Amino acid sequence: MTQPRQFVIEADGGSRGNPGPAGYGAVVIDPVTGETLAEAAEYIGVATNNVAEYKGLIAGLKAAKALVPDASAEGALQVRVRMDSKLVVEQMSGRWKIKHPDMKPLAAEAARILPASAVTYEWIPREKNKHADRLANEAMDAGKRGKQWEPSASTAALDLPPVSGPPGDAAAGAAKARAAMSTRRETAATPQVGWGAADIGAPATFVLLRHGETALTPEKRFSGSGGSDPELSAAGRHQAERVAESLAARGTIQEIISSPLRRCRETAATVGARLGLPVQIEDGLRETDFGAWEGLTFAEVRERYGPDLDAWLASTRTPPTGGGESFAEVARRVSAARDRLTTRHAGRTVLLVTHVTPIKTLARLALGAPPESLFRMELSAASLSAVAYYADGKASLRLLNDTSHLR
Repeated sequence: MTQPRQFVIEADGGSRGNPGPAGYGAVVIDPVTGETLAEAAEYIGVATNNVAEYKGLIAGLKAAKALVPDASAEGALQVRVRMDSKLVVEQMSGRWKIKHPDMKPLAAEAARILPASAVTYEWIPREKNKHADRLANEAMDAGKRGKQWEPSASTAALDLPPVSGPPGDAAAGAAKARAAMSTRRETAATPQVGWGAADIGAPATFVLLRHGETALTPEKRFSGSGGSDPELSAAGRHQAERVAESLAARGTIQEIISSPLRRCRETAATVGARLGLPVQIEDGLRETDFGAWEGLTFAEVRERYGPDLDAWLASTRTPPTGGGESFAEVARRVSAARDRLTTRHAGRTVLLVTHVTPIKTLARLALGAPPESLFRMELSAASLSAVAYYADGKASLRLLNDTSHLR
């Protein structure tokens, strides 16, 4: 079965006077790469903020539809709309009634563009909607001069992530981004060939989330898969809510896969509820079995099992006391899970909710780092890391131990 094309639409509208001179902006984004695929903006004369925001939504949906020839077919396209208009998001989601007579025809027009099953709506704060906001303001500025917005004059591409390669001036970067968008629009239905990333396709991107805290975490106790299966603490549940909010704002996660252990399942369930995604279980993502050391602090293990601890620290092939797993065994298990998941989720962005050892293992394998590098990485509770896996077998570590969402 062919997977649907997936896009993120960010749309905004504004009015300088409400009602007053108004305009809208919309951008279509590839959720895997973060690239801008299309932009739309227009000055619409005197109107209210709400009318302008609905016009932006309509323009964004039409732009996404234009990128997929069979977009009206069921299952051909899946779109996540992100707007800072609570009214539009709630009305189009069916949770608020549409009472104003000016809004009803606009909502109806938006609903007709794509099948209802193809579109989901998400509210985001204004600071997360800068690209669409800038387009809307460009449109209003053009209207003030008696003109309409033109893609060739837009500088909204300056808000995009930097283009890889040597640094250049901002105007050149914006022109380069606009040229790339123009090329994508002209060749959207044509398979691309030639040198570069297009030859191997989009990577499978694994966003790696360490579970939130349990009662054992702040005490720095060994907590693997061989002891009790602790639940999240109150602090851990709060961390899960914060990371769920952050991932929802990014809007790039397409699937969620979790370790079978309770602390991961609870963290994943919180994120899944926020993103509207089910949680799948992968046994290969479980934490190391620490054997007799489960529940003990490092100092307690040193006191009771000193020689065994020294041997464990000296070699990743040495298991903990009492039949636990060595890090080498964990690496084989995690590598097998990685291979299964990259094959199954090629070209998609997947959240893996797991533990310290599996995340460190995936990071070190992506870097080709030696096994002892496991002891040289810091990985906080509820932190995010990311690895991209390409079809040619190469991997790229993109992020490690990001906790900015917890501040």
